[in-house]
Amino acid sequence: MDATALRAMQAPIKDRYKGDPTAAMITLKARGTLDDQNIACKVETGRALAIAGLHPATGGSGMELCSGDMLLEALVACAGVTLKAVATALEIPLKSGAVSAEGDLDFRGTLGVAKDAPVGFAQIRLTFDVETDAPQEKLDQLLKLTERYCVVYQTIRSGPPVEVKMQRA
Repeated sequence: MDATALRAMQAPIKDRYKGDPTAAMITLKARGTLDDQNIACKVETGRALAIAGLHPATGGSGMELCSGDMLLEALVACAGVTLKAVATALEIPLKSGAVSAEGDLDFRGTLGVAKDAPVGFAQIRLTFDVETDAPQEKLDQLLKLTERYCVVYQTIRSGPPVEVKMQRA
């Protein structure tokens, strides 16, 4: 897909959202069911069933997906798609590219071993490796706009309010 095709595809959507901002407010959903045999949660991905369980560092078998890995995978996926869309829109030719994310966790926090150990990632590093002949100022712009428009990155970075509730089924 080139910049012209991308603009043509997105133009009517952008026009609609400009004319009716409420149309742009969409609720994405995720759903999972608790596994009745194992310490696991079956997450419906829309394509297949993903079974998430404990990370081996917390006693898991390693056979199920780790939700921390899934968070990093979502970041990589979103950042990669965003980078590709921005590069296309700006007509920055990419010969190839790779996106990686890694995050540091202190599992003492989630296991309740040390009250001073945080629960969650202490740091996340997102890296783009691109093969291109584009000048550095174009790459700087590409990175800036990828950060700006990547939903998962902005969500992690901004920490929106999260409402949690429990109810009987």
